[in-house]
Formats: sequence, structure tokens, C-alpha cells
Amino acid sequence: MTGKATDTQIDERAQYFLKVLIERYIQDGLPVGSRTLARDSGLDLSPATIRNVMSDLEDLGFIASPHTSAGRIPTVSGYRVFVDSMLSLQPIDERLIQQVQHELELPTTDPGTGIVQSASKMLSDMTRMAGVVMVPNRNQEKVRQIEFVSLSSTRVLAVIVTSAGEILNRIIETSREFGRSELEQLSNYITQHYAGHDLETVRREVFNEMQATRADMDRLMAEALTMARQAFSDTESEPDMVVSGQTNLMDFDELAQMDRLRGLFDAFTEKQEILHLLDRCLEADGVQIYIGEESGYQTLRDCSVITAPYEVDDEVIGVLGVIGPTRMAYDKVIPIVDVTAKLLGAALKSR
Repeated sequence: MTGKATDTQIDERAQYFLKVLIERYIQDGLPVGSRTLARDSGLDLSPATIRNVMSDLEDLGFIASPHTSAGRIPTVSGYRVFVDSMLSLQPIDERLIQQVQHELELPTTDPGTGIVQSASKMLSDMTRMAGVVMVPNRNQEKVRQIEFVSLSSTRVLAVIVTSAGEILNRIIETSREFGRSELEQLSNYITQHYAGHDLETVRREVFNEMQATRADMDRLMAEALTMARQAFSDTESEPDMVVSGQTNLMDFDELAQMDRLRGLFDAFTEKQEILHLLDRCLEADGVQIYIGEESGYQTLRDCSVITAPYEVDDEVIGVLGVIGPTRMAYDKVIPIVDVTAKLLGAALKSR
């Protein structure tokens, strides 16, 4: 993802000018000319020298001249060198961290999806870009506990608590009436045997055990497996990604053309491309940064995507991130994404 050249192919002075140029362009979004570069750099160099350096950077593919403008703007390769080698991350204000923590700890009607929506909105509010959060894959969530509550003579409510803090409810039709002590026994049996396993594994193991010779099962085990089969049946389809602040992208001139906006909004609606990108980030360590075409998706060619995984009990259960223009304040956005991911994981664990 490094483009045509790397920072080892340019000298320190050229690197410094590239850094100054990118910082200026991120700040105001206008092509940077040699006079502006000379003023911002603070170096006493002739205009001819600066033009020569800019020409070298352009030849290496780190900057480009848009249209007939005398100024230059960074390319994807230029941004990549800047992010990898020249960036100094800005610490987040402690008050902002406390605010995020407080918002994530507020009670919601859905302990899983509700908190994900809060995280997405806060990412959008803090960066003024689009915040995206992948909803935890319930099939990969581990079972923490299960409880059975009698509703009527043959109807039982199964309450499954997952490691991500989600509470899944199932109504089970039973073949006979169960007393409170029997339901407690069944709850204890299933929790003892399946706690710590993810939902998909539990479904598979329950099915396999039910196929075993029934003569080998005692009554409690047989009834527990029957109850578990219904309790851990496939869930209805859930939202797989929550997006907030798409309209913020209209504030950036480079994304505001109608065809680009239409393509981006279609991507947010259909979700598949963005979800595939987030899925790739599930397998990666730490913060991931995709600049322009590095994402591999034409729709995001003018955007940068910054993501970070969030964990519960040292297990990655989802990814969150920010989508904005390539001209974004990486030094501020990267720490916001990183900290929000850590706080989301902690909030889910506490629930």
C-alpha cells in the first residue's frame, strides 16, 4: 500500500516539504504553491529551489498538479508516506474520553445494538465525518449464562447472556410443564456445559449430542438438550453495521459532487463493500488505515477509512471506524478511533 515510492527515496529536505505541503492542504483544502510552501516551511530558500523540490516530489508520485493550477496536492502515495513516517498523533482531551465513556455506559433498550449506535454517533460527532461500527457477530459471541423462566404451563422464556453483554430472549414450547426447581436444574446444566463456547459451537454440539444414542442419556440431559436446541436456534437477521453522519461528507468539497455523493450513499445503504472492508480488518492487528484506492473499492477512491477492532475478554468481536476524505486530520482521527474501540470493548464487557 505504499504506492510508487517510499520515503527512503527522498532526502530529509524533500520529506520536510512534503510534510508541510500535506499539513497545509489538510488544513484548507487548496492546492499549495511554492510561495505558500516557502512561508510555511520557515526555510530561507529561493523559489527556484522550492520548485525543484516540488518537481522531484511530483516525479516520485507523492504530489500532483490538479488541472492547470500552479499549486500541488498530495497523492495517495504522498499521504501514505506522511501517515507512516511523518505523523505525530495528537493526544485526546481527557474530558472527551470521559464523555465517550459516560455515553457508552448509559442504559439502552438493547445492550448490544444500542451501545453500537451510540459509538457510531460519537465517532461521527467527534470527527465530523461518517462513523461506522460493525455489530458484533452473534454467532461468534460466547455464552456466559442461560436462565429459564416459566411463562405458562408449556411455555418457557430462555434468557441467554453473551460475553458481549447482549441478552437474547427465546420463547420455548415444551412437551410438559416444568417446575421452578427443574428449570433451575436445566439452566445450571446447560450453563455448566456450554458457557464459554460461541453460539455457533453450542448449536453444533447440541445437535451432535442429540444424534448420539439416546440410551446413553439420562432424563436431565435429554431434556436439557431439547431445551437448548430451541434456545440456541438461529436468530433472526440483525443489522450488521451501524452508520452515522453520512451527510457530514457533503461538507467536503472534494466529495460534494453529486455523482460521488450518490455512489457513497449507495455504498452506505447497500453496505456490502464497507462490510467486506471491515471483515478484512477483523483479521488485522490494531488500527488500520486505507487511503483512497488502497481499500480496493472504486466507491471509496476519494476517501480514507480508519478502523480499529474492539474486544471483549481479549477476543475481537467487531470493528469500528471513520470514513472521510483523504484530506482528513489523521493525527486527530486515528487516536479517536483507537480510544473509542477500547472504550466500546470495555463498556460491552461491563454489561
